[in-house]
Amino acid sequence: MDVEKRIKDDINLFHKNVKEMKLEKNDSKIGEIVRLATNYCEDANFYLKKKDYVTAFGCINYAHGLLDAIRKMK
Repeated sequence: MDVEKRIKDDINLFHKNVKEMKLEKNDSKIGEIVRLATNYCEDANFYLKKKDYVTAFGCINYAHGLLDAIRKMK
């Protein structure tokens, strides 16, 4: 599989997962975690454009990991 395509697919999956999550609007801790995850996703896009695939892949994996942490909390 093409590395660039894999990272783009992971970024798209991140956005899909965030939309599907039922987040409590009053829970500021969860909101902060989602903001951090979103920032990592934006970083992944930044590094992808620079063709720094290792850093982009690391960033999007951190983003997914933070969403997984929210799922574990619920």
